[in-house]
Amino acid sequence: MKNKFGIKEVVAMGIGTALFVVLTNIQIPLIFTPNTGMQPRMAVLAFFSAVFGPIVGGVIGLAGHAIGDAVFYGGVWWSWVIPDGVVGVCIGFFAYKYAVKEGGFIATKNIVFFNIVQVVANAVAWIVFAPVLDILIYAEPANKVFVQGIAAFIANIIIIGILGTILLTVYSRVAGKSSNLEAED
Repeated sequence: MKNKFGIKEVVAMGIGTALFVVLTNIQIPLIFTPNTGMQPRMAVLAFFSAVFGPIVGGVIGLAGHAIGDAVFYGGVWWSWVIPDGVVGVCIGFFAYKYAVKEGGFIATKNIVFFNIVQVVANAVAWIVFAPVLDILIYAEPANKVFVQGIAAFIANIIIIGILGTILLTVYSRVAGKSSNLEAED
């Protein structure tokens, strides 16, 4: 894994966090589960994590969710902020394997691997971390928070699986072409 961290990654954190915050109020509510929705901001988190790595993904997940909660809801629900950071770090940890910047994400094996990683990351974050933290921090009832966690898991894997994969495929096609440019005489 390359540990290169520079100005591009700092800019990506700023842009990604801003997009994450702006997209906080755009969601499709899950009628069968209170306070849970399908959110396109998760595709943005997955995109930046897969392109720029775990530090960028973790910062966008944590800062974006915390700021979004504070701005739009008047308080921060830490038991759901932390899982977004977990998702960002987990997806970003394998960024080099997806080969997005090199134009290799369009290969079926890379798309499949990305989606396996995002499903596992979301499972750990939303079926384990979020409910357990809800119980430990806020003394929420277990049956309620595990239902919410499973609903968030399903919503996130769908939105990342569709929208995140599309964003990464399009970006990889463009990035791959631009990285193959050569200077003319």
